Amino acid sequence: MRRRTLLKGTMSAGTLLVAASAGLLSPQHVMAAWPKAAFSAKRIEDAVQTLAGTSSMTTDDTSVTLKAPPIAENGAEVGVTVSTSLPNVDAISIFVEKNNSPLTGTFLLRGANPFVRTRIKVGKSSNVVAVVRSNGKLFTTKRMIKVTIGGCGG
Repeated sequence: MRRRTLLKGTMSAGTLLVAASAGLLSPQHVMAAWPKAAFSAKRIEDAVQTLAGTSSMTTDDTSVTLKAPPIAENGAEVGVTVSTSLPNVDAISIFVEKNNSPLTGTFLLRGANPFVRTRIKVGKSSNVVAVVRSNGKLFTTKRMIKVTIGGCGG
């Protein structure tokens, strides 16, 4: 029995529990494909090439908005928000220039509101780069984040 067919029917909580314990609702069947090569890339351009098939990006600070704190007291958890007014957005990706693996996350939005809020790791003071794919083209903006230890600004 397929998971979707199973979930379409009316079920009680007990039936869902039995289905989950039987492995019918296991995460392997619902997880998206893992873009391993993009997360393994050492340069932003290489990761973008792997994700989108091109590394040609247009800088657009008016249509793509990246909100992030200018100074982060703890680089392990930096809140960022990416939004855009561009039409037909199907993906938003976030990169950190000086991280060992620059790609911190990519979000497939097909038909969803082009807005992402998440927390990322910023290893050391660096540019955070947002890349938005709209109508098959890539648009980008970036913000510098200074990482301090203990919030002393040093």
